[in-house]
Amino acid sequence: MGAESEDSGVQSLDPDDVDAADILGSAIERREDPALLTGDAEYTDDIELPQMVHMAIKRSQHAHARIDGIDTEAAESMDGVLDVLTAEDVDVPGNVPTGWLLDSLEQVEHPILATDRVRYQGDALAVVVAEERYVAHDALDQIDVNYDRLGAVTDPDEALSDDAPVIHDDAGDNTAFDWEIGDAEKTDAAFEDADHVVDLDLENQLLIPNAMEPRAAVAEYNPSNEELEVHMTSQNPHLHRLLMSGVIDHPEHKLRVRAPDVGGGFGSKIHHYADEALVALAAKRHERPVKWTARRTETYLTDAPGRGHQTHAEMALSDDGDILGFRVDTRANLGAYLSTFAPAVPTYLYGTLLSGQYDIPAIHCSVEGAFTNVPPVDAYRGAGRPEASFVVERMVHLAAKELDMDPAEFRRHNFVQEFPYQTEVAVEYDSGDYEKTLDRALDHLDYDALRERQAEAREEGRYIGVGLSAYIEACGLAPSELAGQLGAQAGLWESGLVRFHPSGKVTAYCGTSGHGQGHDTTYAQIVANELGVEYEDVDVVEGDTDEIPQGMGTYGSRSAAVGGSALVKSSQKLVEKARQIAAHQLEASPEDIEFENGDFSVAGAPDRSMHITEIATEAYLAHDMPDDMEPGLEATSFYDPDNFVFPFGLHAAVVEVDPETGDIDIERYVAVDDVGNQINPKIVEGQIHGGVAQGIGQALYEGAEFDSNGQLVTGSMQDYTVPKAEHIPEMETDSTCTPSPVNPLGVKGVGEAGTIAAPQAVVNAVCDALDVDHIDMPLKAEKVWRAATDGGES
Repeated sequence: MGAESEDSGVQSLDPDDVDAADILGSAIERREDPALLTGDAEYTDDIELPQMVHMAIKRSQHAHARIDGIDTEAAESMDGVLDVLTAEDVDVPGNVPTGWLLDSLEQVEHPILATDRVRYQGDALAVVVAEERYVAHDALDQIDVNYDRLGAVTDPDEALSDDAPVIHDDAGDNTAFDWEIGDAEKTDAAFEDADHVVDLDLENQLLIPNAMEPRAAVAEYNPSNEELEVHMTSQNPHLHRLLMSGVIDHPEHKLRVRAPDVGGGFGSKIHHYADEALVALAAKRHERPVKWTARRTETYLTDAPGRGHQTHAEMALSDDGDILGFRVDTRANLGAYLSTFAPAVPTYLYGTLLSGQYDIPAIHCSVEGAFTNVPPVDAYRGAGRPEASFVVERMVHLAAKELDMDPAEFRRHNFVQEFPYQTEVAVEYDSGDYEKTLDRALDHLDYDALRERQAEAREEGRYIGVGLSAYIEACGLAPSELAGQLGAQAGLWESGLVRFHPSGKVTAYCGTSGHGQGHDTTYAQIVANELGVEYEDVDVVEGDTDEIPQGMGTYGSRSAAVGGSALVKSSQKLVEKARQIAAHQLEASPEDIEFENGDFSVAGAPDRSMHITEIATEAYLAHDMPDDMEPGLEATSFYDPDNFVFPFGLHAAVVEVDPETGDIDIERYVAVDDVGNQINPKIVEGQIHGGVAQGIGQALYEGAEFDSNGQLVTGSMQDYTVPKAEHIPEMETDSTCTPSPVNPLGVKGVGEAGTIAAPQAVVNAVCDALDVDHIDMPLKAEKVWRAATDGGES
């Protein structure tokens, strides 16, 4: 499982061709894929229930306005329309909460239907329930809203200025919070002692999530027992159940949230939106199943965007090439309201990663959160970690340039060398070997020869650039006690239940909620390995609050490190109970029972043995059990890690830039990642590919743009450039392995690595090609052309 990869591509294996003892760490094919590829998967919009009706949501056309009146009479009179609801009809608390608090946080009301004011284009105003989907949407056009438009602001710097329109009157201004981390006095002293100081203004633009499946919900209510069931596109059903129960005032134990197959999330399906609460309310109100599926343009207006940072950064340097200090000041866009985990993303998921892979003796970071007239901003793949890594790696690139040092050697000179390593921004890195990933990447590039080719090309008038990105990520935020001290309003443990059936087959239940990561495959590999049973005999269940004891969901690359570890702990408990039964039936002491590949045998007498599947049958027969032992064979664990895990790696981009047109050609992209032990190398490779594609999308193409009235001008795929296959280069992937000592699997997390690493690799490469300090993302042709022409920042 800990073997390092030396190939550029991982070959998939048929599970039937892999010995049971080797299943963990094998690149077997994903068992989820046949259903997904043949149309047998069940997504939320596929659900059809008897007497089901449809819901559509009237949304504000303005980014900021007072509501002077809503006339629903024409809509209510349409054939097939059953109901039209406005805020006046909502008789439940109806306030969407935030799940992370800060000492300075300004908490504001977030009604599920706007009352007296709308605060972003897409804010929900009214709901139509109709017999047919198209009738519900047609009825939206018949709702007449009288607006009194107000000034809008979408930029966090502008929102925090004294003359900005105030979005929440009760707050007094647009400051959502003031937060800092690190030692300001120590950092100031480092800058006073510096031989060189480099500084840069950076923007990390807002990004719109583009999961394949739009958000959707189907709710059904049984008035006889007050059971409410909500099928929805969720990354964390238990958290959605908890929050929704408060929003709609429905008992949590009578609310079931189930995530069927979910077509991607990238963070956008973590958060509790008003929409699913409205579906649940409509189902209770009409005592009929209600379905709502967002249109793609609706998701562009309402899905929580990510990033949105304006940052000024300074780095203090010595003549010898040491990083002496790092100072970062960021204004973070929070949007119109506080989304579920919004306060955590630009604070504890950002500031704590500003040491990067480097031994920096003094760091200080201040962040000011800003309310703006854009949709509520929250976690998007990486969630704070890409923003931090972008700042660190852009500054490291600039520092090497300032000192006239090779950027690879400048990084090597400042790498952390000993682990565990306590940073100056609160976290302790678990394990690492940063030089190994750097050296592996440089070998792939044939770095010295590449630099020679770059110099020769420049003499020919061609602009080739090399960009490096030494990233680090924090996954599996833990322990829960620490998370609570930092402001989390929930624990960050995970549950795992492993159950043997009398036939010897196994079902594993986990509180995570996969939506494309391959959990059905990897969790089955983990449990099969622990129990010594056939991989095909392990079924995996996730995403259902009625099936799973409790759970915290899937986000932040936590599933393997926390959820997988919970399944390991439960499997180990189950093995120990089976050992007691085996000892009893083999008439031996439990201490003399050995366990290997599913077989329990007496030490020194291997012919006296029982397989764990036999013991499962015996445990349910309960004819011959140890005294005081209960029948059955299952175990549950709630696993709460002692620390984060910290994956890392070195990504490199080689580009050629045409200064006449601003066109960028990515010639090569090399990714060397260390994610600890790999449960399934093929799935790891796929996660890297997907993450890099999204990171390149941010670097070159993507970005939400608003006009001066707060109107989204990139509101569809015609205007918002999602990269296509032709835009993504072939990737050369490789890995090293530094197991984490934090969890029993030694894994570190991989789901966000590529997204964290790629943007600065590409930007560094383009800046290297043109010999300019900085170009803000996305690096569209005009920006690059201007930078090439002006020879400076763009």
